Amino acid sequence: MKATAAVLNQANGPFSLEAVDVADPQAGEVRVAIKAVGICHSDLVIASGAMGLQFPAVLGHEGAGIVESVGAGVSSVKPGDKVLLTFNSCGACAPCGHHEPAYCNHFVPLNMLAVRADGSTRVTREGQPLADNFFGQSSFASLSIANERNVLKLDADADLAALAPLGCGVQTGAGGVLRSLAAKAGETLVVLGAGAVGLSALLGARIAGCSAIIVVEPQEGRRVLATQLGATHVLDGQGDVAAAVRGILPEGADMVLDTSGFMPVVQQSVNMIANRGRVGLLGVPGSLDAALSVPVLQLLTQGATVRGIVEGDSDPAVFLPELIAHHKAGRLPIETFSKTYRLDQINEAIADSHQGKCVKAVLIVD
Repeated sequence: MKATAAVLNQANGPFSLEAVDVADPQAGEVRVAIKAVGICHSDLVIASGAMGLQFPAVLGHEGAGIVESVGAGVSSVKPGDKVLLTFNSCGACAPCGHHEPAYCNHFVPLNMLAVRADGSTRVTREGQPLADNFFGQSSFASLSIANERNVLKLDADADLAALAPLGCGVQTGAGGVLRSLAAKAGETLVVLGAGAVGLSALLGARIAGCSAIIVVEPQEGRRVLATQLGATHVLDGQGDVAAAVRGILPEGADMVLDTSGFMPVVQQSVNMIANRGRVGLLGVPGSLDAALSVPVLQLLTQGATVRGIVEGDSDPAVFLPELIAHHKAGRLPIETFSKTYRLDQINEAIADSHQGKCVKAVLIVD
């Protein structure tokens, strides 16, 4: 079937809007007419070629749309259903069996490499294959092939442009607080970075009932936005951030969640926490060999925890409906930091994100 896709032809190059063909869905697959798709930092990291992406490729992994057709065996959705797309998982390994699909043993090949195990593709350009299957969807396109496991049916009145970012960035930030760090009412939190993931973490902390929420962010506009969304304190990230945190919370914070990957501040995170404090790392650093120096004796005596986080420990079938309910109730107002663009404005949207003109870009597909 004919479609339009934003194709990336080379590492760090511009996206090019091009005509493509999208094959019929095979067993277990769902072909979705994409109506909205968020741009996530992970798209840009992979676009750099950092994970060995093969070009040309179609990226995009926060898709939302309407089911166009389904492959054999698909029973959870049907043509005409509104759906939200999220990360992929195998459903057969031990973590998936324990309802921890974010830690699927096959997460990297199923999501990050934009290839299928058999080497097949569903998207071609003038008869030549394009790398697709990014996060099991490659949704920077008017049509996308997803899998039943990473498709969630929505209500008929769902606002697809509003909900698209839930598929990755929002569930990662909110889940990092609500699921990974298991925030409790009255606890305190420091969020490093106020991008879409960091602001989602802030909203998750509000939902959890955290008593103090400190957001560390160098951009003034984002600090203002964080305050409007409920941060009790904001810091610009300059100088000794740990000392600044302890100036607000003398005993340290119960939790620190890094969404920035900015290692000079991340290195200070272990000095921000209280006894039994938890540090969660979900920001992607700029270097593949980035390392965190951990003072072992200090962590031993504090009983502290430092852990990595993928997708906010989300089990999408369970957590995404919870987030949708929070959004419907007004507790997750992600539209306050989202801005819509047309699909053919993808390069402008990325540039605006880099320049701080936009926190969360959502592409609208006609």
